[in-house]
Amino acid sequence: MRYNAARLELRRVASIGFMIARRQLENAPRSAIWEIQPMKRAFLMISVSLFPRLLGAQGLEVSDLVGEHWYGLYFGGEKVGYAMSSVEVAESGEVTVRENAQFKITMFGVQQEMRTAGRRVYAPNGDLKAFEQEVVDPLGPKQFNGRVVGDALVLNSSVGGLESEETFPKPKESLADALEQIELLGDGADVGDEVSFALFDAVMKREISGVSRIMHIETRVFEGVATKVFRIETSLDLGINTVSYVAEDGTTLEDVIAGMLTMRLEPEAIAKDIDYGNDVIISSAVRLDAPIEDPRERGELRLLLKGPLNEDHLFNDERQVIRPAPEGYEFVGKKISLEGFEATQLPIQDEDVTEWLKPSTFVQSDRPELIEKAKEIVGEERDAAAVSQRLCTWVRDNMRTSYSAQLSNALEVLNNMEGDCTEHSILFIGLARAAGLPAREVAGLVYTGGPDAAFYYHQWAKVWIGKWIDVDPTFGEPLADATHIKLAEGDLYEMAKLIPIIGQIKIEAAE
Repeated sequence: MRYNAARLELRRVASIGFMIARRQLENAPRSAIWEIQPMKRAFLMISVSLFPRLLGAQGLEVSDLVGEHWYGLYFGGEKVGYAMSSVEVAESGEVTVRENAQFKITMFGVQQEMRTAGRRVYAPNGDLKAFEQEVVDPLGPKQFNGRVVGDALVLNSSVGGLESEETFPKPKESLADALEQIELLGDGADVGDEVSFALFDAVMKREISGVSRIMHIETRVFEGVATKVFRIETSLDLGINTVSYVAEDGTTLEDVIAGMLTMRLEPEAIAKDIDYGNDVIISSAVRLDAPIEDPRERGELRLLLKGPLNEDHLFNDERQVIRPAPEGYEFVGKKISLEGFEATQLPIQDEDVTEWLKPSTFVQSDRPELIEKAKEIVGEERDAAAVSQRLCTWVRDNMRTSYSAQLSNALEVLNNMEGDCTEHSILFIGLARAAGLPAREVAGLVYTGGPDAAFYYHQWAKVWIGKWIDVDPTFGEPLADATHIKLAEGDLYEMAKLIPIIGQIKIEAAE
């Protein structure tokens, strides 16, 4: 269940019913909107990493794992929710694994509640049979149900009121795999033992792989009894790492997920005892010693980034460069201009970018509602740069600013016309694709001035106009300014690579 508690959309775990007037946004710090999106994604994606806790129980019988375990969830030392995992074994030998997580957190002064639930069923031989996954937000549940039919997986999704069915190759995921490959625990378990595993994630529509490895063995006193405890590190291929402390009987005592969320074994009543804790937006902001002058208009910005960045975060293009430096990474951001650039004309036929014209579960750009709205905004304009600017301005001028715990999708945003940077960017991308303009998601950090001056986590968009440009519909910037530090771009899987660095980055002025 480790994976499902954090996904409860970094994409998209935000806020409820808090609005800021447009005139305040123009003159006051806009960090609230900016930070929401990556924190939604963080919680949604970390939730996925909650699931593989069974993978630490290699040498045990399934019967050893039967029952419920409850966990308190902690962020920055403050309790933010609880989780439950359980294992059931039917008389037929069929195994059912359930995982639920619920959060109560504060984001820039706005109290949030969010929930995710999942159930996975395995045949007596360990093969995956079926799964159910649900994310609940104020607009209603998003549901994903999969079943194995022969050599295929049939996935039914319900998002934004739309039902869809897709077929994928049968996943490798197997409970038998998890329980028989390597005896991580039990007799003979030793430091260095490891096991590889895979699980199919319905939201990402792909199989996630990882490795669990015993790093240390020690004895702890647990409930008054000396207990052998294994320190196990689990790495998922999307960049989320977990450190787990597991008792010899297979009970997970504590997980530290992505260095930001801690799950701690507790009695059910204590696990559920939760009040709103610290503000995760404020606590994750990256502050500077001195303010940045004229951040929106400056032509160039030089910074020194420090923290666990890797090649997945080093994006270099016309607007920004991030390169290794002696004490971290040098960032150079530039305010670009399209003066003298001749944009391409619609329709765009370039095969290298048409992938980003396709509709998806969360960007339903083939829906009549989005197509008609895009035509209304764009009119007869065919210049790609002008189309992008019209869409950016329209989203900025017509979206109401609010915060809501949503697994956002373009169709629901169009129907409701409110939200934070998640909703601004996903609607812009949906309209852009509907208009024939390739577009994809971008996330990273952006600077806000004023009394809360800092870099905040934020989402914006990237569009193809004959070349890729960064567009920020939340700010109404057809060309994103020099303070945007891009650290992730692409689909939900690529966005997940931002999770391990949230709260871990420090920034210094390099000028």
